[in-house]
Order: sequence, then C-alpha cells, then structure tokens
Amino acid sequence: MSAPHLPKVAGIDSPVPPTCPAPPTVPPAAEAPPPSPVSRTVTAPAAGLAPLHEVTERLIRAGTVPEALRELLGAGARLLGARRGMAVLHPAGAEDRWCSVGPHTPLGLGLTHEELGQLDTVPPADRPQDPLAADLSLTEVVRPDLAAEPGLAPRHREVAERLGYAAAYAHALDPLSGPRLGAVVWLYDTPAAPDRAARRTVARYLGLAADHLARLLEVERARARLASLTEGLLPCRLPRVPGVRLAVRHRTGPLGGGDWYDALPLPDAALGLSVGSAGGSGPAAVAAMGRLRAALRAYAVMEGEDPVAVLSDLELMLRLTEPGRAATALFAHCRPAGRRITLAGAGHNPPLVVGDRRAEFVETGLSAPLGVLGCWEAPGAEVRLEPGETVLLWTDGLLRRTGDPVDRGYARLHRAAAGVPRRLRDDPEALVDHVLDAVLPGGRDTADSPDDVVLLAARFD
Repeated sequence: MSAPHLPKVAGIDSPVPPTCPAPPTVPPAAEAPPPSPVSRTVTAPAAGLAPLHEVTERLIRAGTVPEALRELLGAGARLLGARRGMAVLHPAGAEDRWCSVGPHTPLGLGLTHEELGQLDTVPPADRPQDPLAADLSLTEVVRPDLAAEPGLAPRHREVAERLGYAAAYAHALDPLSGPRLGAVVWLYDTPAAPDRAARRTVARYLGLAADHLARLLEVERARARLASLTEGLLPCRLPRVPGVRLAVRHRTGPLGGGDWYDALPLPDAALGLSVGSAGGSGPAAVAAMGRLRAALRAYAVMEGEDPVAVLSDLELMLRLTEPGRAATALFAHCRPAGRRITLAGAGHNPPLVVGDRRAEFVETGLSAPLGVLGCWEAPGAEVRLEPGETVLLWTDGLLRRTGDPVDRGYARLHRAAAGVPRRLRDDPEALVDHVLDAVLPGGRDTADSPDDVVLLAARFD
C-alpha cells in the first residue's frame, strides 16, 4: 500500500517525509548546585554594567584629583558589586603642600567623615590598603570574610562590626610609569569576594585610572607652585598707616595670571595703592607682573604725588623693555590725614567708593592700557572722602568670574557694595568678604576659574 501524498503547496509536490524514529529517552541531568552567596552578590550586578570604555570615558572627564577619585570609586563599586569604598593616596603620590588631597587623606564612597575617621583608627598593619603600601609586590588584597579571618586585629573587628561591613577588597593604584600613588578599598556588607573576571576588569580600569591620576597630580603640583610663586611676588602683609585700614583678597587662576596689588607707605605720611594686570597667563605673565609691580613701587617713591607721571614712567619702561606686552594699572596717592586721594588709571577699572551715604564709581576718564599706544596719556582724578568711607580697588577678573556682560557685572558689583550691612562697613575685612560673596555666583569659596581676582579695600577713619 502506497503512502498518501501530502497536499500541494504553491503548485509544488511536497516529498514524503521519511519516517523518523522516536528519540531515545535521556535520563534527566543532575541539578546544578545553587550559586554561592559570593557569586550572587558580586557577579550578578557586574553582568549588566556598561563596557569598560564607557566608565573610562567618564573618568577622563574628571579635571581634579578628588573628582577622579570619586569617579573611580563609583565605577569600581559597580564593577565589583560593592556599596561602599574609600581611596587613599600615599605620600609618594601626593604631597601635602602641592596637592588638594594630602597623604593618607581618605576619600569615601557611602562613608561619612566620622566613619572614615573610625577606619583610620584601625592599626596600620591591619588596614585593608596598608599591606599594599608596605609591600610593593602586592597589587591586591582580598578579605572575603573578616569574621572568619584568623589574626584580625581586635580594633579592626570592632570597627567592622560598628560600620557593618564583613568583607573587603583592595587594589593598588599603579601608573604605567612612576611610583605607586595609593590604594582603593571596597567594602561588602556580607561575606563576599569578586570573581576572577570582575577582578581582571577592575585591574584594567584602575591601571588607566592611575595614569590619569598621575597626570592630574602633576597638574595640581604645577598650579600650586605657580600660585605660590605669584603669592611670593605680592606683598606678604599690608602696611599699617595711621588713619586708614586695609584689607585684600587675591585669588590666582589655575593657569597663573598677571593680576597684582600693592600698598606702600610714602613720604609725608602718605600711602600708595595700586592694582593692575599684565596681559596673558602662565609663568610669563606672572614674571611680567612681578617686574611691573617692582617698577611701579620705584616710580611711586620718586613721583608719588603725581599718579599720571608714575604711570607714564611705567608705560615707558614697558614699551622699551617688553615691546608687544600690554598691561592695565591704577595708582592712587592717598593722604589719610585729609582723606584725599589723587589717582590715575591706564585702561583699568575705576575704584568704587562705599559709605553710609553713597556707593559710586570714581570718574577716572578714558585711557588706553599701557604698551598699546606710542604716546600714552591719561587724565588724573581727585576724590575726597567722608569719615568712615571705603575705597575698593579691583581687577576685571572679578567681573569675568560672574559670567555676566560688562554692564551687568558693573551693576552687580555696585549692588553688592551698596548692600553691605551697616555693621560690616567699619571692618574692611568683613566688607570685602561680603562683596565677594554677593558678586561671585558661588561666593568667595567658588571653584577656580581661569581669571585672577583682586579686591583691595582702604577704609579712611
């Protein structure tokens, strides 16, 4: 008997399928053991993480050492399935004088300042990161179960119980070239240890992070040295002159700027005040600033009663010795006994007089910066003050840091000066702090910008 034909599909005869024997019965395989708590805790979170290049891209956007440490702590915690951690820089990688993060200063993730202090009380030999500092041959330390670890220091056991962590994983920060920078430690709430794949990923990531940190540390040291050089070229303290009280705030931009200020006693109980800015940034601008300030001091002693002559001499010196460089400057010759100020400016911002009855800019007349015109001239101005009034001298970096246009910046500074509370006007130190807090968007403690800031206050009794 022949097998029946299958129906045609689209005019094509379907062949008769061969008869297939039934598959043999296979005994069920033994069930796999349930995953260990370590694999459940550590590998599951790492499975859905972004690729390594994505977390590395986020890291290289960090422009400071603290930002980079926070980023690598967070990325490492996600890769390892941890919740908390801390990063510590060793003295070889961070010097107290040149870096915002000092030696052994921990930066935490999910840890309060108090908890970081408690971890610092653990004996050095027993801290998770310290074996990496003591033995440079080690690159990682795994402590999967602190409670079961023999020889653990009692203080470490006490701190671990108080903070609620049961395991730790530490890895060194070793750049491609140069000494070890420090170590990073992640803490687990339950006994756990990263698997081999997670540790390999973190090792690659931390190698790149250490190179980036080394560059950031070098940049911070260079900026700190340049800022220290700038401060060394400025007055170490303001003079004490009867009848006037002085206060100043100066902040150098990260690239090093050419803004300066000065206050020097002159003959006949007079006082010379100056502010200015050499064009450009970096070491060349800082060096030019030092030369200009030193020359202006000499001219002020010789011709202090005529501020226009002082700036004319300064312009001639700049044109002959440094052709092509421009600078702005303002010089004021003050007689505290009569509260009289004679001043002249070269392309510089006008002073601001602050008192109980007024807050107004001084009309100094238009003038070009030094080194711009072949023959420089500027009009002088004279100001008479009432008892208790203060004169503010400042550089344009104060307005540039606001991010406002020039006219709005002037209005913002005027409002800040006019709004100084009466109780603060007798203290020039409090007055300059109030003005900076009101003018700068983030206050006087705002993050650095590329511009220098100088604000010099002279209160006349």
